[in-house]
Amino acid sequence: MQPFVSAPTRSTPDVHFDPASHRHRMKGECYPENAAAFFGPIFTWLKAYIASKPTAPATFDMELVYFNSSSSKALLDFFEMLENAAAAGLRVTVNWRYDKDNDIACECGEEFAEDAKALAFKLVAL
Repeated sequence: MQPFVSAPTRSTPDVHFDPASHRHRMKGECYPENAAAFFGPIFTWLKAYIASKPTAPATFDMELVYFNSSSSKALLDFFEMLENAAAAGLRVTVNWRYDKDNDIACECGEEFAEDAKALAFKLVAL
């Protein structure tokens, strides 16, 4: 399986998902004009990654400085996919990384974490 790499733009984050190391990251701002078009390939890759039944724990480092409401919905879907995979036995950790002075980013992470029962969702203040 190939890594998923998407270079950052003015309105989309740097995305680098590496199936060999099981370390995955999304970092930057996320307010694409068309969230479905941006997240579609990410979801396709994630489904294939989960279907490959990785045996090593997977870590997702999420450091989104800003994201709009359509990206928030897509992130909910993203975390739901991870939650389902974790419930099925994949060991998943999400590190929600945020600036310690950004209360909104912290609150968003707390809200995402509320729905995470099977995966390890950690809030990491920077």
